Amino acid sequence: MSQPFAVVIEQAGAGFSAYVPDLPGCVATGESQQQVLKHIQEAIAFHLEGLAADAQPLPTQRTRVATVMV
Repeated sequence: MSQPFAVVIEQAGAGFSAYVPDLPGCVATGESQQQVLKHIQEAIAFHLEGLAADAQPLPTQRTRVATVMV
């Protein structure tokens, strides 16, 4: 079952970093935005597999993302 998660992507030097606010500690890096998105998707899957293996409840999505023009 797929579950959406908000992902924050930040410029980090010459590359990018990403984290998932609803999954503390779930982070990834990459040389491009496309690469960091691939890595964070893999990190999310790994994080959720670990929770399931430890019989921990899966988190619910609480974070929403919006872009505001000022």
